[in-house]
Amino acid sequence: MTKVKANDVIKVHYTGKLTNGEVFDSSVGKDPIEFTVASGQMIKGFDDAVDGMALNEKKTVEIPAADAYGEHNQDMVQTVPKENLPSEIVPEIGQQLSATADNGQQIPVTIVEVNKKDIKIDANHALAGKDLIFEIEVVEIA
Repeated sequence: MTKVKANDVIKVHYTGKLTNGEVFDSSVGKDPIEFTVASGQMIKGFDDAVDGMALNEKKTVEIPAADAYGEHNQDMVQTVPKENLPSEIVPEIGQQLSATADNGQQIPVTIVEVNKKDIKIDANHALAGKDLIFEIEVVEIA
């Protein structure tokens, strides 16, 4: 029986949950996702989880934050004066913005605090610092 290994192109159905049971993403009812195993397309813990799985095999795995989106990095939280925002933006907690890094790269950020004169933005991935649980089913191995 064929087992998933590095560099295989596979399709999987998945449901991602937080440890409190809240679903944050799922392919159920949609097309399965396709990716190349161990190519960096998926988080490390997901790649590790599918390694060795057989066609139509299902499993549930818990992925620690370090093997998912990393630990929350306080250095990626910054305070920005409101005057630096475009005039059409009315900042609200939870709002997604795009910041420009020194190298010109666009970085998604989330407003986490709004004060009179400034806002606090967080450039961490929304799932950084969180352990994740994935239910995975391999539906194709190419």
